[in-house]
Amino acid sequence: MSINLYLHDYIFFSFYEIFNWDKIILQLIILLDNQIKQCVKKSQIFFMIPHRLFYRFTSNQNTRFLKGRAVERFGITNPNILRNLSVAELYELGLQQSSQTDIYVKPTCISSTGALVAYSGKRTGRSPKDKRIVLDVTTQNEIWWGDVNIPISRDSHNLLEHIAINYLNTRPRLFVVDGYAGWDPQHRLKIRVFCTRVYHALFMKQMLIRPTPQELERDFQGDVDYHIFNAGKMFASTKIPGVGSETCISVNLNDQKMVILGSQYAGEMKKGVFGMMHYIYPKRGILTLHSSCNEGQNGDVTLLFGLSGTGKTTLSADPKRKLIGDDEHCWSDNGVFNIEGGCYAKAIDLTPEKEPEIYNAIKFGSILENVGFYNTEDRIVNYHDTSLTENTRVTYPLDYIPGAKMPAVGGHPKNIIFLTCDAYGVLPPVSKLTPEQAMYHFISGYTAKVAGTEMGVKEPQATFSACFGEAFLPLHPTVYAEMLAKKMKDHSTSAWLINTGWTKGKYGVGQRMPLKQTRAIIDAIHSGELEIAKYETLPIFKLSVPTSCSGVPQDQLIPRNGWMYLKQQIFFKGIKENMMIHLHYWPRNFRPTFTKYENKASAEILGAGPVF
Repeated sequence: MSINLYLHDYIFFSFYEIFNWDKIILQLIILLDNQIKQCVKKSQIFFMIPHRLFYRFTSNQNTRFLKGRAVERFGITNPNILRNLSVAELYELGLQQSSQTDIYVKPTCISSTGALVAYSGKRTGRSPKDKRIVLDVTTQNEIWWGDVNIPISRDSHNLLEHIAINYLNTRPRLFVVDGYAGWDPQHRLKIRVFCTRVYHALFMKQMLIRPTPQELERDFQGDVDYHIFNAGKMFASTKIPGVGSETCISVNLNDQKMVILGSQYAGEMKKGVFGMMHYIYPKRGILTLHSSCNEGQNGDVTLLFGLSGTGKTTLSADPKRKLIGDDEHCWSDNGVFNIEGGCYAKAIDLTPEKEPEIYNAIKFGSILENVGFYNTEDRIVNYHDTSLTENTRVTYPLDYIPGAKMPAVGGHPKNIIFLTCDAYGVLPPVSKLTPEQAMYHFISGYTAKVAGTEMGVKEPQATFSACFGEAFLPLHPTVYAEMLAKKMKDHSTSAWLINTGWTKGKYGVGQRMPLKQTRAIIDAIHSGELEIAKYETLPIFKLSVPTSCSGVPQDQLIPRNGWMYLKQQIFFKGIKENMMIHLHYWPRNFRPTFTKYENKASAEILGAGPVF
């Protein structure tokens, strides 16, 4: 068989097992861009796998290959495609020793409880500033362009895609993972992931909804709705117009494709699917929500909104209720449904006492990400170890949580809870919201970024994230707010604001709201106790705060009481005055934040915000 071997192929395959050629080959690809494009057009891109590597894997009779137009139209020519491997097969491959070319990535291993322990390298959180969306005729007037959605040309995206696919073709093995996004069969999307790391393949196998063998045969033999090309070990280049660093996550919404370069953080894939659904589903009348969800014994559904680190996953895992999902949901005319097949929880300071459901889910099939050990012999995880990142994570299938509802669908929500992590210690632990206040706080999305969730965040930073998920919104926030307002009105849904952040003082002075007390508040919402409680109005914010709640001390329900208590206990000079300064001047941050939405918000919503 004749082989068309190009210069950059020859250099790479002669030495790639000896040297770290990732950055070198990138520069060669950039220099030979015209040749690459010609190769793609002629479908002549050739990549040779050393025979000992090829036969090591293709000799397995259980290997599932993906052939035909489903891969050929993208220029994928890697002959060693490993498709939809089992969890056990992925474990075996993940533990095989191989040459390590990334100094930031530790070897994969197994924890004492049976979870696969993997490391994402230099990037241990999402890189929102490196996300790009293709600007074309369709998206130019649809997308909410700005700091969240940064445009890139189709030509630049195509070049990034070529680089990614070239890299995928050169690897000793290429994993393919097929799965659904969305538990409602009427509305689910078909997703296909191409990646080269076992850790990424297992992550998406658990995070997507796993098809049955019959569904794989029926729905995944040809094209799917969305493709992810994860070449995270390969770097992007700032020589490509629109690329700002060696990391680039580029999304083509019209072609429904995502390319990942320069980041091995698995969460980029998860949020890539979420972002696509935020674009597609509102056009179908389905509201996409950055929320967790659970269901009571009587079928009452609660949605909990919040950014990472606010307790969205932790609080949804309630032993008294059925878990529908921990992070991403949709609200259709049928009710709510989970987008994902698994959960992605923060592991920092995890204990069996505080979060038993999550702690006990860490077993065979789960993935621990960027964690440390007490010692390397017995592999007992030290969940307090932040030497690599504050953003340690665990991934596990939804059905690892006792009592999880399968399939993960529910009725229309009775309660909506907005979780905010207030780093200033000003907001009360719970407030009951009017419909107008609900829309105001939903659009504002005040919270604090918790350390490690994004690259560069070392301590809580106050931020305003529209819809409690601004980083994932391709459309203007008012699109989602209007849909939420209508659904809440149609189904008489109550709204609450819960502060899981600081109390008795700001960050560095006060303390984080105890998880036990936050759970007591949510229990009081579900039992109906807070519906009949007495309330007083918090000045400036005009929030209705209950004067009593079972399981919560009085000095924490009303913020000023907590600050006064702190003054008495530790004699912190001027603490009361400091609290009042924050109470009066800190809310001014809301005004400039909300001005960008004012032209599309009603007078009632505008009037529901803080009064200065």
